[in-house]
Amino acid sequence: MAGVGAGAGRARARKNAPPREDVLAAAMEMIAERGLEKLTMAALGREVGMSSGHLLYYFRTKDELLLRTLEWSEGRLGAERGRLLARPGTARARLDAYVDLYVPDGPGDPHWTLWLEVWNRSLNADEDGRDRQAAIEGAWHRDLVALIAEGVSRGEFGPVDPDRTAARLRALLDGFAIHVAIGLRGTGREQVLAHVREFLDATLAADA
Repeated sequence: MAGVGAGAGRARARKNAPPREDVLAAAMEMIAERGLEKLTMAALGREVGMSSGHLLYYFRTKDELLLRTLEWSEGRLGAERGRLLARPGTARARLDAYVDLYVPDGPGDPHWTLWLEVWNRSLNADEDGRDRQAAIEGAWHRDLVALIAEGVSRGEFGPVDPDRTAARLRALLDGFAIHVAIGLRGTGREQVLAHVREFLDATLAADA
C-alpha cells in the first residue's frame, strides 16, 4: 500500500506541475537575471514550485534541460527571424536584419550564454544531442542561403555561391558573437556590426 500511495503522489504532482514551456521560460529568465551558474535543478525547482526530483523526471539531466531551453529559445528566435525575412524590401536590408538578430545584445546575453554552455558540453553529448544542435544551426543556415540566393538572382549581389558564402558568414558571425557575449575588449556589438557590414559590402558587391 505504501508503494501505491507514493506512486499516486508522484502522479498527482506531475498533473499539477507547470507546463514544460513555463519551466523552460523560467530557466531562461534565471540565466538572464542571475547567470548560468545559478541555474541548478534545486533553484529552478523553487522558482516553478517543483522538486529537483520532478525536474529530473522531465529532463533526466542538466544537459538535457539546457538543450531543451536552447531549443525553446531558438523556437522564439526562429519565429522572429521568419518575420524579418518575410517582410518587403531588398535582400540586403533583410540580410542586415538577420545579422542584427544573430549578434548578441552584449556581454552576458542569455541566449548566447546558453549556446556557449551547450557547445562546451557537446563533447560529451550523445548522437541525439548533437543532431538536435545541428538542426538548430541548420535552420539558421538554410534561411541565410535562401536569402543570399535571392539577392544573387535579383542582381543585388554578385555571382557568389550562396552555400559557401553563408558558411563563411556564419563562421564570422559566430566568432564575433562569442567575443561580444564574453565581453572581449574592442569587440562591442556596434563594432562587430560595422565589421560585418564591411565584409558583406566586399563579398556581395555586384559586378559593375
